[in-house]
Amino acid sequence: MSSAADLAMLVHARLCTVYNCPIPYFSDLEPLSELVSALLSHRTRNAASGKAFDALRARFPTWEEVMRADLSEIEAAIAGVTWPELKAPRIRTILSAIEARAGRLSLDFLAELSPEDARAWLEQFPGIGPKTSAAVLAFSSLRMRALPVDSHHHRVAQRLGLIGPRIGLGPAHVILLLQLPDTWTAQDLYDNHEILMMHGQKVCHHRRPACGRCALVDLCPSALKEMREP
Repeated sequence: MSSAADLAMLVHARLCTVYNCPIPYFSDLEPLSELVSALLSHRTRNAASGKAFDALRARFPTWEEVMRADLSEIEAAIAGVTWPELKAPRIRTILSAIEARAGRLSLDFLAELSPEDARAWLEQFPGIGPKTSAAVLAFSSLRMRALPVDSHHHRVAQRLGLIGPRIGLGPAHVILLLQLPDTWTAQDLYDNHEILMMHGQKVCHHRRPACGRCALVDLCPSALKEMREP
């Protein structure tokens, strides 16, 4: 491979064949709801965070009500997530900060900004990092150009050598996005995230990756090293 960008393109092409791109969007939440969903999902399985999100909406039909609710009530509604005692005050604080900064409790105005400016606006609030800001842009009804990187995506990228072994999740967002064409659409970037994430879930497991049935085995230094070892 002549460059990381060339490798990234080859990986994308192969995995798109395996996982059938384009990948349908899994969410059509408006951006503020997607933000809350993303905050709930930190270190929590999707099924549990999805159930907590639904419970929160059932208890509080509007985000204004969540913003004014007692923390104990929010915590009780999201009890199924990891660290509900931390996420309840964080969600309420972020909602209040958005209303104060934007003048209303909505993130729809982000559609008027560039992806870079929209992410910078979100990341000014403590508790919103690169993964969350990218998720809001990419997964919500905004459908903006952004590349979220979750733990599965990150693991596959490291094993392939797209990012170095010491590159953390935050810096990986910048590096991996720069490897992809700036002409790509939001759907292209969404596909890239989804196929790398699914590959990590289905094949490139944290423990005992299934290298024997991996479509990328000939491109993967980690797999080739493992196969050479006795």
